[in-house]
Amino acid sequence: MAREAPFATVEVIRPAALLSESATRLILAGLESNDVRRGGVWYARPGIWQRFAEPWPDGFVPTDGPGPLHLGTVSCVYDSPRRYTVTVFRVSLTTLGTERGFTMESLCDDAFRYADLTLADCPRVPMDQAPKPLPG
Repeated sequence: MAREAPFATVEVIRPAALLSESATRLILAGLESNDVRRGGVWYARPGIWQRFAEPWPDGFVPTDGPGPLHLGTVSCVYDSPRRYTVTVFRVSLTTLGTERGFTMESLCDDAFRYADLTLADCPRVPMDQAPKPLPG
């Protein structure tokens, strides 16, 4: 069984990036066309988009772990804050990912490129008012 690659860094995107329905469709189609099981480098499931350094070997089963040469993961929530939108809120990078020069921004940019977006260009989830402090 393959072991999960330890994460060297986990960064929360604040405020979280908001992908429109049209951007989400383009990104998911791009990730699917570049699927790690068919010669690409992405493995996308609802809420988790994982980036690898190279395609998986023939016969590799994803239930065995995240796969060889895992570089990082983009975590997101579908249908939030509105139906058909995706909120991207966290990026986790493995040691290999950081050694290969990936950052929170560059990993998001690699996925978002299918919609001609970068993390810097992405709209952000509106932040509600800060919660009131607890009585002291």
